[in-house]
Amino acid sequence: MAETERLVIDHVGHHGDGVAISGGGKIYVPYALGGETIEAGPAPGHHPDRRRLLKVETASPARIAPFCPHFGVCGGCAIQHWDAEPYRAWKRELVVTALAQAGIDCDVAPLVDAHGAGRRRITLHARVGTHDVLKVGYAAAGSHNIIPIDRCPILDPQLNGAIEAAWAVAEPLIAMGKPLDIQITATDSGLDIDVRGSGPLSTALITRLSRIAGQHRLARLTRHGELVLMRTPPVISIGTAQVVLPPGSFLQATVAGEETLAALASEHCKRAKSIADLFCGVGPFALRLAAKSRVTAFDSDAGAVGALQKAATTTSGLKPIKAEARDLFRRPLMPQELRDYDTVVFDPPRQGAQAQATQLAASKVPTVVAVSCNVATFTRDAKILIDGGYRIEGITPVDQFRHTPHVELVARLKR
Repeated sequence: MAETERLVIDHVGHHGDGVAISGGGKIYVPYALGGETIEAGPAPGHHPDRRRLLKVETASPARIAPFCPHFGVCGGCAIQHWDAEPYRAWKRELVVTALAQAGIDCDVAPLVDAHGAGRRRITLHARVGTHDVLKVGYAAAGSHNIIPIDRCPILDPQLNGAIEAAWAVAEPLIAMGKPLDIQITATDSGLDIDVRGSGPLSTALITRLSRIAGQHRLARLTRHGELVLMRTPPVISIGTAQVVLPPGSFLQATVAGEETLAALASEHCKRAKSIADLFCGVGPFALRLAAKSRVTAFDSDAGAVGALQKAATTTSGLKPIKAEARDLFRRPLMPQELRDYDTVVFDPPRQGAQAQATQLAASKVPTVVAVSCNVATFTRDAKILIDGGYRIEGITPVDQFRHTPHVELVARLKR
């Protein structure tokens, strides 16, 4: 491979890289845009179909200056260098193309921007680098190298102080010689931190960490879900409910993202009387849908189910909510169990819900509302439902992860 190559970028691919057509094959160049002429060099790792952007010789008129000094080094954002209008068109087209490739014909609404105030949860990595220097930050793109950061402009202001707190927590723990992952969530009552990777903590370490938690006014500090210190329960608002988060629990990345997905789902469920909420988590859909409908919620995470049930019982004005811990990958709801519901909402992890979709396809549930963070697994599951007699009435793509190739969507399917 030549040390440098001159390439013309044809388009931006579905991972956000510029794509050049060369010798009948494709070459991928991060941070390049369609129509640009660039100079590229070998990529780290010597991948034969990837290059590193060295110089933009002829820039796209849609190229803009990135707003973060870490962009291009930190692996957190793939796209800050593209003007908003073509970026949004590209992101919607990711959904349109995936549907077309799967042979699914349906309307795709305009992309909804749900970045809002920014990310309310992050995972920072702590490692000891050369000369025993501590690094706390994000992993570099396509690498395990840690890029130390002291600020991140895509974060919700509620995460102010989170990076400083992560550095403070990492310092005494990193001496144990293990890499750390530090998950930080902004809650209404303060920062909630769960540390993973450290071994058992001595009494002296717990005392020191408790002091750090107090200095940084953390709501709670846990290690692998085990409590180190709780100054106040970490609470978030979902609809009219107050939910105390289990340690390390999953949340949508932005408040606006959760509210947008829930609003779209609620609109599709507005005539429902009895709803099954599958992969319910702590209840971002269930606790809102229960304002008008009876809801039964299922998730494999017993902690999340418990938090949802407690919030439901302490919130007035809701229809009955029943929450149950159940692994829907191994024990999907069967057609006979689905007979009592006129609507099913499901929002699975990235791997989708193939087993549950198969049972839904065999059921007689009139309305299914599918929420997805992975277009590929959504199209797979949607094909199962379509083959079972459902039709998609429309899809709305949602941009919760701005500056990345990730796109969410909400679809309604009817019999």
